[in-house]
Amino acid sequence: MIRRKWPAAGVGVLLAALTAGLTFPTAAVAGEPTGQDAPQVDLVLDVSGSMRTKDIDGQSRMAAAKQAFNEVLDATPEEVELGIRTLGADYPGDDRKAGCKDTAQLYPVGPLDRTEAKTAVATLTPTGWTPIGPALLQAADDFKDGNGSKRIVLISDGEDTCAPLDPCEVAREIAAKGIGLTIDTLGLVPNAKLSRQLSCIAEATGGTYTSVQHQDELTDRVNELVDRAAEPVVTPVATEGAASCAKAPTLKSGLYTDREEFGQQRWYRVDVQAGQELRASVSVAADRAVNPDYGVLLRAVTVHDREIVRGEATGNGRTDVLSTGLRYPKPESDADDDNDDGDKPAVETVCLAVTNSFSPGSGVKTTPGLPLELTIDVVEGPGESSDVASFGLGRGWWLLGALVLTGFLAGLVWGWLSRWRLAVWRTH
Repeated sequence: MIRRKWPAAGVGVLLAALTAGLTFPTAAVAGEPTGQDAPQVDLVLDVSGSMRTKDIDGQSRMAAAKQAFNEVLDATPEEVELGIRTLGADYPGDDRKAGCKDTAQLYPVGPLDRTEAKTAVATLTPTGWTPIGPALLQAADDFKDGNGSKRIVLISDGEDTCAPLDPCEVAREIAAKGIGLTIDTLGLVPNAKLSRQLSCIAEATGGTYTSVQHQDELTDRVNELVDRAAEPVVTPVATEGAASCAKAPTLKSGLYTDREEFGQQRWYRVDVQAGQELRASVSVAADRAVNPDYGVLLRAVTVHDREIVRGEATGNGRTDVLSTGLRYPKPESDADDDNDDGDKPAVETVCLAVTNSFSPGSGVKTTPGLPLELTIDVVEGPGESSDVASFGLGRGWWLLGALVLTGFLAGLVWGWLSRWRLAVWRTH
């Protein structure tokens, strides 16, 4: 029993000491939320004829959606600018060309007048087609410029009826614009085809798909997504990597997004001063059907093409996102062969190369490229470059060693005292 208590106590002391005595370097990230621009949400509602179906808690899908919208409008945070767009609300005929243009902005994205918005929703009647693709294209233009979060919440009970304009391709094109727009989707029917289409739309922009079959579930989920838009977020900065390091953009600490073709290599540059440490990570998402067995490679090389360090990851089709990272601490005294100015703190240009081995599934479009997210952090480095293998503890290793040694000696002493007391007890 004593032997069990002491190690636990030792660990507690060790963790407390580490927490109090060690600090890790941090750096500001470019693209952090500034709070200057209001978050914006566009609710896109399917008002096609199938919304008349009465299968949601004894009422029609349209009635459930209206009730949910009323409750959501009441609960929308004051700082959120909200708008409403419809699809299939106006054209009742059989002309497919006309039906696929049937999308309109019911209430513009902006400061919310709850009474006006509710009045607009009350006028809706299930009418026509399901032009999801055209509606998303126009919804992307409903937002004002700014660095606040932008989110589309699409609610539908059926698949798009306006092929060949594929809603998934539309979502990928929207994501490729780099405007930081997220599309969340909600399906009102537990249908496999609908689920696949809405999931594809959401995944293309980093959003979520949810299947709902009850009015309260719909209300709760839309409320959650609207509230999420109001939360502080880091908006990635759109960039465009080059085919070589010489032509690559120079990036600072921050979060960046790009697009990378299948099997392509993208280059970026980062300036690292003596005594600093470069930390970089990359994620490449398979936003469409890809063949199994793929990989992502992130390399840091000098401008003279000498590899410094690399990170790599492989997948077998079980995950949609593959990530890897690397760390490079630049010594205080720079004596690299690539730097002729070793007598003073030099700025070294590090080239980052991102390569993927994804291959598209049969019949899958290869453009736009796969979504790529790159995180770069340049911080004050550890005391010695060898500390990269020391879990980032820097000069705190001496404290860790002292605590471990102290705990070990204390354990020996306590064990000896316990054995001595037991011997005395048996003697008496």
